[in-house]
Amino acid sequence: MASTAEFRNGMVLDIDGGLWAITYFQHVKPGKGGAFVRTKLKNVLTGAVVDRTYRAGEKVTDVRLERRPVNYSYTDGDIYYFMDAQTFDLIPIAADLIGGDQLKYLKENMECEGLVHDEKVISVELPHFVELRVSMTEPGVKGDTAQGGTKPATLETGAVVQVPLFVEEGEVIRVDRREDKYLTRVTG
Repeated sequence: MASTAEFRNGMVLDIDGGLWAITYFQHVKPGKGGAFVRTKLKNVLTGAVVDRTYRAGEKVTDVRLERRPVNYSYTDGDIYYFMDAQTFDLIPIAADLIGGDQLKYLKENMECEGLVHDEKVISVELPHFVELRVSMTEPGVKGDTAQGGTKPATLETGAVVQVPLFVEEGEVIRVDRREDKYLTRVTG
């Protein structure tokens, strides 16, 4: 059990049998009445987001999720298979549990993190920064770089990000997948 005073971002709570991660919290002490904590919770499995308010000092059930390395192996329809790096077991995870925003950066043999609850991998998170090859982009035109222009580039996984004009097809770039943002070239 934990108290609302121990809330922190990323903390996972067991609410009515569901696992909810705190993405935002704010302690509020109004001039009149008792203090309370306003939270924004995200369901670990479904990605649903809800707002919830707790009285100050209220007890909640916190859950410790272990993180374990897993490698993406292959897909079969809407099921993605990951190999547990410790036990070498294949773990099937439904596409909706991974989320489309992550799937567009997933490539074969990518090392990811499995979220473990009760000795079972329940969800997978990709690394925040991924290195992918540019499979298609328009050539940059000499003289267009005065304002630091960008152009769309399609990556080997099908994701499209804006890249500087000097990036060419075949180059490997590092991307922050959380913001769909180009960071740097890995190879020239």
